[in-house]
Amino acid sequence: MELRLDGRVAVVTGGGRGLGRAHCLELARRGASVVVNDVAASPGAADSPAEEVVREIRALGGAAHAEIGSVADAEDCGRIVDDAVERFGRLDIVVNNAGILRDSPLVDTSDADFAAVLAVHLTGTFLLTRAVARHWTARAAAGEMVSGRVINTTSSVGMVGEPGMAAYAAAKAGILGLTVTAAKELASLGATCNAISPVAATRMTSHLPWHGAVANDTYTPFDPRNVSPLVAYLASEQAAWITGQVLRVEGNSVVRMRPWERGSVYHAAAGDDFMTTDELDLGLRQLYGVFPPSVLSDAAR
Repeated sequence: MELRLDGRVAVVTGGGRGLGRAHCLELARRGASVVVNDVAASPGAADSPAEEVVREIRALGGAAHAEIGSVADAEDCGRIVDDAVERFGRLDIVVNNAGILRDSPLVDTSDADFAAVLAVHLTGTFLLTRAVARHWTARAAAGEMVSGRVINTTSSVGMVGEPGMAAYAAAKAGILGLTVTAAKELASLGATCNAISPVAATRMTSHLPWHGAVANDTYTPFDPRNVSPLVAYLASEQAAWITGQVLRVEGNSVVRMRPWERGSVYHAAAGDDFMTTDELDLGLRQLYGVFPPSVLSDAAR
């Protein structure tokens, strides 16, 4: 049976291009009404890429509305939620997708660039999630049934790091913590919160060698459209069972990521006393499977 989102309303941030555009079109194709959020094309510009996507959706027979504004602004986030409810009568799905890059080595990263990246990725995800959580809380208090979905966007960079991407890594790692916390808090409302880690060619990957490897009608591993079916599923009623998870999309594969699992444990030598600094060289080597020099010397003899 085809997955349908009829009657559900979604907000997609950064929806004017790349992954956001692909998400908007997929959600609309499956019957959702879509609020496409993005900033203006340029300062003072009358048009926005969000409005272009709205025209595409309407041409396909779908319902869509453009919301121009920055997710880094709390007032804009509140307005996005309020306008979605006023226009379509409800809000069920938030896809936090907006992002920017300001890559540079750690020692060269300016205060302003670090703050800008965190503002859009991490603060923006927080502000819009908070705004929709307040809306769902009010609905639940009024006796309405909530079936909310928050879908955040993280990155492997936030899990394993990458030279030259300190700000981006910090923001994406922060989104992981926000996701699992929001999942636990929203559960009582009947809402879920998950994160996706997409591999896709977008404007943010234009510096990478595989950026141009996307064909219009032929499957390629880096096409943003590979990620959107997962977004549509997580946005659906069927996905009520999954929350607080991170799913990575690599081409036509989905990987369950486990960034918070406990690993091996070292116990203090004295089971009923404090751990000592002196025992940690051997203890941590044991934990990581790295032999101390004395053992290696003995093994060589």
